[in-house]
Amino acid sequence: MAKTLAEAGIDAIYSYAGRTAQPAPQPLPTRIGGFGGVAGLIAFLAEKGITHVIDATHPFAAGMSRNAFTATTQAGVPLMRLERPKWHPKPNDQWTYFSAVDDVPNALPQTPARIFLAIGKQQITLFAQRPEHHYLLRLVDPPIETLPMPNATLILARGPFDMTSDTALLRDHAITHVVAKNAGGTGARAKLDAARTLGLPVMMVDRPPLPGDTITATPKVVMQWLSHNADRGV
Repeated sequence: MAKTLAEAGIDAIYSYAGRTAQPAPQPLPTRIGGFGGVAGLIAFLAEKGITHVIDATHPFAAGMSRNAFTATTQAGVPLMRLERPKWHPKPNDQWTYFSAVDDVPNALPQTPARIFLAIGKQQITLFAQRPEHHYLLRLVDPPIETLPMPNATLILARGPFDMTSDTALLRDHAITHVVAKNAGGTGARAKLDAARTLGLPVMMVDRPPLPGDTITATPKVVMQWLSHNADRGV
């Protein structure tokens, strides 16, 4: 999206939350950090003369999306959510669905298992209540604090990943279950294809509900929505 905006010459600002130590560089002026809630975002929109907002945050960053919807509604600024389509199971997939990550720990096997915990770093503490399992975590940045589970293996890596390497990863670590959030896209799908190849069950957390119905999966539709009249975008 940022590349498309830059190539079209649209005056835009790219905003990162600041959760990743070294975020990927973007071809637009970039800011990093929160806005200070709804009031802070409203003030930012007014200060920068923002005319349109593109919410392209992670599908599970629900707080950010809800704040953006509330702020733009109150400020009278149009918003479109750019959202990757969900993953859908393919033949021979063994998916069990969960409405929230909080529901997963109690659903893990009662006997010790080896879990690929592919949910990012924000909610791994929830799994400390099930210390009998071994957890494989793959993160972009090292955690600031010691991992809360006694039996864990940490791998630092940045996607996109491919099925061959993810199949080898799951096999080498003798993984028995995969826990994932339905983030969609192609960069992290490989673990699901690897799980199918190895016949492993996947515990899939569905996306949280978000407000608003102006949604698209493609930058092309966003550009049509902007109609080349936007002064800035976030």
